[in-house]
Amino acid sequence: MLGQHVRQFGEKLVRRRPVEPRDKSEIPTPHLNIFSLVVFGVNRTLRVGVYILACSVAVYVTMGQLYAFITGWTLILRFGVATAYLTRAWSYTFDSLIGNHISQVLEGTFSEHMPSFLATYPDFVALVLVLLIAGLLILGVQVTELVRKVSESFNVLVLIFIILAGFIKGDLHNWQLTEQDYKLAASGSSDSYSLGPLGSGGFVPFGFEGILRGAAMPFYSYFGLNAIITTGKETPNPQRSISWSLGIVISSCSLAYAGVTAALTLMVPYYQMHPNNPLPQAFHHVGWAPARYFVAVVILCALFHSLLVVMLSMSRLIQEMAEDGLLFRGLGQIYARRGTSLVAILGSATLSGILAVLFEIFHLVELMSIVALLFNFLVTLSVLVLRYQPDQNFSKKEKVEEEIELEPIVGASPLESVPEAGTSNPLKSLWDPVSTTPILKSGQIVYGCAFLLVLLLTILSLLLALWPSRVFSGDPGFTAGAVLLLLLIAGITAIIWRQPQNPSPLPFRVPALPVLPVLSIFVNVYLMMQMSSVTWAQFGIWNAMGLAIYFGYGIRHSPEEKRDPQPPASTSQSLREHTPGAESS
Repeated sequence: MLGQHVRQFGEKLVRRRPVEPRDKSEIPTPHLNIFSLVVFGVNRTLRVGVYILACSVAVYVTMGQLYAFITGWTLILRFGVATAYLTRAWSYTFDSLIGNHISQVLEGTFSEHMPSFLATYPDFVALVLVLLIAGLLILGVQVTELVRKVSESFNVLVLIFIILAGFIKGDLHNWQLTEQDYKLAASGSSDSYSLGPLGSGGFVPFGFEGILRGAAMPFYSYFGLNAIITTGKETPNPQRSISWSLGIVISSCSLAYAGVTAALTLMVPYYQMHPNNPLPQAFHHVGWAPARYFVAVVILCALFHSLLVVMLSMSRLIQEMAEDGLLFRGLGQIYARRGTSLVAILGSATLSGILAVLFEIFHLVELMSIVALLFNFLVTLSVLVLRYQPDQNFSKKEKVEEEIELEPIVGASPLESVPEAGTSNPLKSLWDPVSTTPILKSGQIVYGCAFLLVLLLTILSLLLALWPSRVFSGDPGFTAGAVLLLLLIAGITAIIWRQPQNPSPLPFRVPALPVLPVLSIFVNVYLMMQMSSVTWAQFGIWNAMGLAIYFGYGIRHSPEEKRDPQPPASTSQSLREHTPGAESS
C-alpha cells in the first residue's frame, strides 16, 4: 500500500500535459527570413545590459509538472530581478544627470542603518518607477510596434556611436597601466570612492579567473536568444533559419559587447569606472559633456521601454501559472474594465519593488545571471532527456501492458506468473537496447543517466571552481578525482548515446546529441559556481519558497490532478477486465 502511494506521488511530479493539436488558424504563416530573425535576436539581446554591464513560460508538455513549476518559478524571479535591475539603472542614470543629489541625500540619511548585505541606501526613485510602470500596465498601456522599432533603432545607433567615440577619444596607455598610475589617480581624484581594485596592467588585469567571472556576470543578456527559437516556427525553413540566425546573433552581440568594453576601457582606466553609470561618466571623463547627456537620455528611454516589456511578461507568466493552478488562483483575476491582470501586476510590482529598494545593482546582476544560467541548464537538460523519450500515447499504452503483465492472474499457478528467463537483462539494455525506437524502459534509462550526469558535472565544476590550481598542478588527490569524474561522465554519455532517439519530425533539432547538451550543461553549471555565496543564499531562499507553494498548493490544484483521478481499485485489474484476451493470456 505504501509503495503504491509513493509511486502515485512520483507520477504526479513527472506527469506531462498532453499536447493538443492547434487549429490551422492558430498556426502562424511563415513570413520571416534569416535577416528578420537576426535583427529580432540582436535587438532582444543588445538591450540596456550592454550599457550598464560594460564595467562590472512554463509549458507542461516537457519533463513533468515539478520540472515545469521550477522553470516557471525561476522565470518569475528572472523577470522580477530584471525589473528591479532596470529601475535601479534608470535611477542611477537620472541621478547622474542632476548631479547625484538624490543618492547623496539618501545615502547620508540611511547608510548607517542598512545591513552590509543590502544596498547602502533604499532607492525610493526605483520604487516610484516600479509603481508607475504597474499603473500604466493596469490601465492597459501597450508597447506599440512603432515605439519598439524606434527604441531598437536608437539602441543600435548609440552602440555604434559609443564604439566609434571610444576609439577616437581612447588612450592605449589605459591598457598598460602601472601601480604609479593608480596612486596618481587616487591622489588627484575627488571621486576616490569610485576607484576599484588594482590588477596587473591595464589589459586583462585580473587574469583568466577574472575573465571567467566576468563572463558569468552578463550571461543573462543572452537570454534574448530564446526569442529566435519561439519565432522560428514563422520561418519557411526553421532548420536552416534558426541555426544560422543563432550563430550570427551570438557573434554579432559578442562583438558588440567586446566593442563597447574596449571603447570604455580605452576612455577610462578600469579602476576609475563608475560602477552603476559607466558610459555617461566616461564621456564626462574625456571631455565630451554633450555626448554624456545624449547617451544618458537614450539609455533612460531604452530602460523605460524594457521595463514595460519585462513587467508585462512577468505579470502574464504569473497569471498563466495561476490559471493552471500551480500558483494561487486569485493571482489570475482579470480587471474587468481594462481587461488586464490586476492582481498579477500588483504581485509583480511588489516583488520588483522590494528587490529594487533593498539591493545594489551588482547584487541584482549576479542574481539575474544565476537565474539565466539555471534556466539555460533546465532547457538543455530537457533537450537531452526528451530526445530519447517515446511519444506520450505510446508510453501510456506500454505502461498499461507492463502493468497487466506484471500483475499475477487470479487462479493461475505460481509458475505461470514467473517471466521467462532471459527475456529482460537490465545491464545489457544499457548498451544494447532491445528496440530501435524509444520505449518506456529506454526513456527511463536516459532519465537516470541524465540526472547522474548532472550530479557528476556539478562535483567536477566545484573542483574546478574552488581548487583549480590544485587540480591542474598535479596534486594526486584532486587530479585523480577530476580524471575519475571525467571517465564516469564519458561512460554515462556513451550509455545515453546508445539509446534510440525519437524519430518524430521537428521544425528544428539540436545536433550532436548527447555530446553538445552535456558540454552546455557543464558550462552553465561551471559559470554558476562563479557566483558569490550571498547570491546562492538568496537564490536558495527563493527556491525554498517556491517548493513550499508547489507541495502545499500547486500539486493539488493543477489541471492534471483533476484530469487524472486515482481510482479506488487496482488500475491494472480494471484494465484487465476491459482488455480483449487478457483473461486467456
